[in-house]
Amino acid sequence: PSTGGSPAPADFVLLSEVDPSITTDIRYATAHNFLGRPVDGYQEPVCLLTRPAAEALSRVQAAARAHGYGLRVYDCYRPRRAVDDFVRWAKDPADQRMKAEFYPRVAKDRLFADGYLGAPTAHSRGSTVDLTLQPLPVPSDASQAPGQPLVACTEPADRRFADGSVDMGTGFDCFDPLAHTDDPRITGAARRHRQLLKRLMTQQGFVNYDREWWHYRYADEPYPDTYFDFPVAVSSLPPR
Repeated sequence: PSTGGSPAPADFVLLSEVDPSITTDIRYATAHNFLGRPVDGYQEPVCLLTRPAAEALSRVQAAARAHGYGLRVYDCYRPRRAVDDFVRWAKDPADQRMKAEFYPRVAKDRLFADGYLGAPTAHSRGSTVDLTLQPLPVPSDASQAPGQPLVACTEPADRRFADGSVDMGTGFDCFDPLAHTDDPRITGAARRHRQLLKRLMTQQGFVNYDREWWHYRYADEPYPDTYFDFPVAVSSLPPR
């Protein structure tokens, strides 16, 4: 089943209230994503999750600290209207403005068929997160400047967009086989970083999507069959 614009259930929380030490970098609330503009439904750059998933993520953060890292979260709950926005965008072959960075080697009309985008998505159930590791202390945030040249997400770390995170072999939301978690071409530090993130997340009950090193679903999710559509905003949460 799916929900309309009704408020979030009582067990949805702000990740920043559960663990303010986790960095949130909600790309779909900005223009730095594969659409090149804020995505429908992202009213504020906040991370909303079910409480069990948020508390599990806080335990991952504690474990990561022991290795000298912290978590950087790119996306959490994603409303159905955002997925609908992705579908509309994918059907417009003329809009290729972000191809050079996010899908330099994959045809736009293959993004759903090849599994890089999904409709519906587990994100709409509120217990799935896109994330990476970053060194501690946390580096200063970087943002994409208007007009800044796009660099392919498959380029080496010293050339592609730098947001302070560790090298994972590709950038976030890189629609390319190199982003597959266990792609054998990813070696050295990038492979170690992917394996560490996967180990830390798996130990706290998350399951990786093998085509995206950044995508993890909390296995014991409280809404395994419900796809929500309330906007990403603090006001979507019920009064505390």
